[in-house]
Amino acid sequence: MGAREREPGPAGGAGAARDPAWLIVRVVNAIGKVAVGLRESCLVRQRLGVDESSAQNEVQLKRRHNLIPNWVSAVQGYMGFEKKVLTEVTEARASAIAAGASGPQEQAAAENQLTGALRSLFAVVENYPELKANQNVLSLQEQLATTENQISGARDGYNAAVRSYDTAIASFPMVLMA
Repeated sequence: MGAREREPGPAGGAGAARDPAWLIVRVVNAIGKVAVGLRESCLVRQRLGVDESSAQNEVQLKRRHNLIPNWVSAVQGYMGFEKKVLTEVTEARASAIAAGASGPQEQAAAENQLTGALRSLFAVVENYPELKANQNVLSLQEQLATTENQISGARDGYNAAVRSYDTAIASFPMVLMA
């Protein structure tokens, strides 16, 4: 045999490229790589969706934290002897702000405490007809109620995004890669 007429060895060569089994292996490998790449891209999008939902939740919580002092100030003059309720709201707000750095579980507990304190204050305000007639108090109360609804919606969106992300990770074939 001359230098030009060499037979391909098991490692490949011109003959191996034309072998149908070898071609099938290469095609399946390429399809697998594309599928993994697409799945990874999907997971990245879902993780970013979780991050975005979390950020929207944070925005609504900060909005509530910023509205509370204005509302407490507006009702304080009318509710001189209801100091306990006002103090609970103020302390719960401070606790919720501080819990933001402690982690999600601590923050959720503090936010739930704040929600309870706000509900108590809403109930007490109902006992003061002059407060219900004050446009500033009504406006702030409406803003707080709207913010509470937005917080609920943001939490629902966050929970849905996390559920979708967790499902994607637990689904085949990602369970093999995660």
